[in-house]
Amino acid sequence: MTGKEAMNPVRKRRVLLVLVLLLAACAATALVAMALQRNVAYLYTPSEVLKGEAGAHARFRLGGMVRAGSFKRAQGSMEAHFAVDDGDAVLPVVYTGILPDLFREKQAVIATGRMQAGVFVADEVLAKHDETYMPKEVADKMGAAHMKHGVPAVDMPAQAQ
Repeated sequence: MTGKEAMNPVRKRRVLLVLVLLLAACAATALVAMALQRNVAYLYTPSEVLKGEAGAHARFRLGGMVRAGSFKRAQGSMEAHFAVDDGDAVLPVVYTGILPDLFREKQAVIATGRMQAGVFVADEVLAKHDETYMPKEVADKMGAAHMKHGVPAVDMPAQAQ
């Protein structure tokens, strides 16, 4: 036999089908990975954000306590201004919309959004659901801040997983 031999037509179709299926699977995997990457929002404390760990334009969750005396809302406006504190740093937050009923100063809060000109602009604000709850990630990070500053530990009830 000389030169190139022609591939069996049935085998050729099978190889082509396998290649097309493999290409489709790779494309679907890439699309799912991109969609998940856009929807992932990592939790940071104000001190981590101010250190630059959150990234300049990334969407992320900000967790901490609403600082006492920081909540302000103009009469007739939906724009709320408050500060989130983690024991090490304070970060100003602005949110336009209806705040959760349980939103209060000195209470745990998680806000999702991004930084703009030194202010965290929140798209969503979540407040704790009862007087003993604090998200585990926030409790862990605030506990580390308390230990760093020598604040006595308070017995925390069971955390939600």
